Amino acid sequence: MAAKGAEKGALRRGWTTGACATAAATAAHGALLNGEFPDPVDITLPGGRTVAFCLCREELGMDFALAAVEKDAGDDPDVTHGALIHALVRRRPDDGAGICFHAGDGVGTVTKPGLPIAIGQAAINPVPRAMITDALTSSARAAGKSIDLDVEISVPGGDAMAARTMNPRLGILGGISILGTTGIVVPFSCAAWIATIHQGIDVARAAGLRHLGAATGRTSEAALQRHHGFNDGALIDMGDFAGGMLKYLRDHPVERLSLAGGFAKISKLAQGHMDLHSKRSQVDFEWLARVADEAPEVAALCRRANTAAEVLGAAQAQGFPLADRVAALAHKQALEICWGAVTIEVLIYDRAGELVGGSDD
Repeated sequence: MAAKGAEKGALRRGWTTGACATAAATAAHGALLNGEFPDPVDITLPGGRTVAFCLCREELGMDFALAAVEKDAGDDPDVTHGALIHALVRRRPDDGAGICFHAGDGVGTVTKPGLPIAIGQAAINPVPRAMITDALTSSARAAGKSIDLDVEISVPGGDAMAARTMNPRLGILGGISILGTTGIVVPFSCAAWIATIHQGIDVARAAGLRHLGAATGRTSEAALQRHHGFNDGALIDMGDFAGGMLKYLRDHPVERLSLAGGFAKISKLAQGHMDLHSKRSQVDFEWLARVADEAPEVAALCRRANTAAEVLGAAQAQGFPLADRVAALAHKQALEICWGAVTIEVLIYDRAGELVGGSDD
């Protein structure tokens, strides 16, 4: 069930896996201390807001307790929406180690450097770890009990969910990550996608990769991978967030970046747009006409065209290298955004994955 007091509005907000894991762990620990599960269970989010979660599973043993919460992602198209986030809390002999985290079924394990969690550790990110640690430490101290505990987070079916995320490419194997910095899922969150881009760059750099590829979509990514023979770890899931990636490369550079996409999206980058989504930037056909001013027939069609594909087809029919011109202008913009910290090439692919234009490095 969703937490009580879920956000309402045009797009309903939800709760991160980290918030759900904290609620489940808090409830399990409460039962371990008092013999009863608090249901609903209150937790405090990093911003100070208190929210209540209902439990969907309870199990109490001699030295352990297990509780589960169903994740409600609101109106965000999150692969973990509806997942059951389990927390098993077990007493450990007093050894001064405090709270130790473990990956249960469906939660991944980190296998590559560059992530905020060490290799071999459960893919439970720092903020959820801190939320759980704070909640359990507070309740243990209030009860005069030890805080030497094992906390195992599991998500049934999490391995299948993870196959639809960037986890395998980032070297997080066996399941999903327990994520969240605020506890709240903002629908269609740009920040979440950009954070994944940053992680991808960090992991690639830590692996010593000097040449990365980034694409606006799956067709251009597959074509780019064939073109350069990239392994999955060298591919950054940029999507529409060219600016977010290029800005991060200012301070976290690699030697070379190959940036690929379709004609329409690369033309928007060439115009200086950093978010290439159709809701936040549009193809400027008058601008394309000016780029094609050496070919009057192509320029005239630009001014009356309905789609970028129509413009590209006309330029190809006339033998005018419009895609090369656009790629060169996008290359210039990309270098300006990353302050020249990286050598960049821009490649343009058509809908069939064929290379139709490119820039020099």
